[in-house]
Amino acid sequence: MIWLVLISVLALLVFLPQWWVKRVLKRYETPADRYPGTGGELARHLLNQLGLEAVSVERLDDKSLGMGDHYDPSGRVIRLSPSHFDGASLTAVTVAAHEVGHAIQHADGYQPLLWRTTLVGWMQKLQKIGLFLIALMPVFLIALRLPRAGLVLLVMGLAALASGVIVHLMTLPTELDASFRRALPLLKKGRYLKPEDEPHARKILTAASLTYVAASLLGLVNFWWWLRVLRLP
Repeated sequence: MIWLVLISVLALLVFLPQWWVKRVLKRYETPADRYPGTGGELARHLLNQLGLEAVSVERLDDKSLGMGDHYDPSGRVIRLSPSHFDGASLTAVTVAAHEVGHAIQHADGYQPLLWRTTLVGWMQKLQKIGLFLIALMPVFLIALRLPRAGLVLLVMGLAALASGVIVHLMTLPTELDASFRRALPLLKKGRYLKPEDEPHARKILTAASLTYVAASLLGLVNFWWWLRVLRLP
């Protein structure tokens, strides 16, 4: 019984934030023509106003939709999903402003963003290595009968996979800064939001900030699942 309760609580902790984020973003995607300009147009306008003409704004294609809305520091480009790039909903313009917030961070030399950019690059490489090492483990355990070598590969592989959890947890301060110290002041100062929409925009900015927290929690579950599959305590 206690295990059922623990699993239920864990499921709520993992999936409730993801559900809430998706619900908030979806709720304010209608009406799609609430504002005179689209999210892509607002992003371009804000960047020009800030002297960041070198930062481009792109529409995510079908192959890249899994990446979600994001700012790419290496290419100095904001990429928005089609509904946010072409849409003029409250969600579209608010998410666009959030990504502009990241571009401002980059221009200001905001260290947490720069650290995250470096860590994400290493994380992606480490996770590929981790999966490769775990895949090699049965070869050492069964085919070559080298249990110690197999255990070393396992530990190294799991450590590499866990790096993703650490990186995602470190993104929260960067996301909150982009939302509430960069994007929201821009939207308020320029009066880009309808007065009655500001409380809702705050919810959207919070949801945008929590996207990586939800991913981090899911990463912890994946890490735990690997431990149980491999029968580690």
